[in-house]
Amino acid sequence: MKKTTSYFREAKSQGKKLTMLTAYDYSMAKLVDEAGVDGILVGDSLGMVMLGYENTLQVTVEDIIHHTRAVARGSKNSLIVADMPFLSYHVSVEESIRNAGKMIQEGMAHAVKLEGGAEVADQIRGIIKAQIPVMGHLGLTPQSVNMFGGFKVYGKTKEQVGKIIEGAKLLEDAGAFSIVLECVPDEVAAMIRDSISIPVIGIGAGAACDGQILVTQDLLGMFSDFTPKFVKQYKHLKEEIISGVREYINDVESGVFPDEKHSFKIDKLLFEEIKKLY
Repeated sequence: MKKTTSYFREAKSQGKKLTMLTAYDYSMAKLVDEAGVDGILVGDSLGMVMLGYENTLQVTVEDIIHHTRAVARGSKNSLIVADMPFLSYHVSVEESIRNAGKMIQEGMAHAVKLEGGAEVADQIRGIIKAQIPVMGHLGLTPQSVNMFGGFKVYGKTKEQVGKIIEGAKLLEDAGAFSIVLECVPDEVAAMIRDSISIPVIGIGAGAACDGQILVTQDLLGMFSDFTPKFVKQYKHLKEEIISGVREYINDVESGVFPDEKHSFKIDKLLFEEIKKLY
């Protein structure tokens, strides 16, 4: 069944937990979609996971569109959400709408995601007015890493908790269909979940959220530059991949691969005639 933004809204009212993962290419999107996740985020985390950047700030609109198109070709049922990268929605409402539109029209996404609360409410309203669904993002917002002074838990002070709750209500009022809540204490996440009618998707925000999202490469143990505390590694594919590659290297160097099973043949009589010519 094709998942939609309405499906996300209904899931909360029905008490159904939502599942989301990231994907940045056709093959991974096809796999996580077949596994049955509700949504795929083409996150600006691709800057670190796929492109080797230190953070997300170098990711461009063109990067997101390129990867989202690949994901859209691999996914049949999941809701595809494209991250709006740094500076793609900060200059003006008009530019925000234009960039969001490109992600839908060129990237074939179903929705876009923006970081921030009150400061982006006007942009969200404008994008939604252009008939583009929006997912919000509160708590630790990676595009603000330089303002935060690093990747830190957000919501440990009275001021921070108030700002998150206020932001969540503003995002709901602006028309967002759901909110990602990142690196927020469990108790605070539960308060936010209960204060709004749209689903809260947690990443490092505890079990109280209406759903969860992880970076797929973290979940599968493929990305080893660092592992956040909130990540559960369900598989350890790094070791499997390295082991498989080493077996391949050994087989090639020893002459075991390719063997007849993995090779093609030509008709013997025809080949004898060809050899006479050359």
